[in-house]
Amino acid sequence: MEMVGKKAICLALLCMVAIAAAPGAEALTCSQVSGALRACIPYLTSNVALPPACCGGVKSLVSQAKTTPDRQTACTCLKAAAKALPINPSKAAGLPGQCGANIPYKISPSTDCSQVR
Repeated sequence: MEMVGKKAICLALLCMVAIAAAPGAEALTCSQVSGALRACIPYLTSNVALPPACCGGVKSLVSQAKTTPDRQTACTCLKAAAKALPINPSKAAGLPGQCGANIPYKISPSTDCSQVR
């Protein structure tokens, strides 16, 4: 009986260590995506120059979207925003390059976000 109790305690301690060591990062949300890119809207919807704050937001978003699920969420949110606003697709597709950011998919209404890795 004593051996079973010790094994249970060891198992409980291992579980606690595993839970404590697990990353506590929250999943990316559409509000985070839209907040990061809010400064880009005038550029993407009209003929104004690219604001520096937009590139800061793009780079911030890239740094936040480290996992495949986060990149897929960002992609889905970007597509939804593109449908809701009169965004210039060429400007949207070129935005990462203009900001010196590298994203693993093309910003386009035809992008299949489920294939983003």
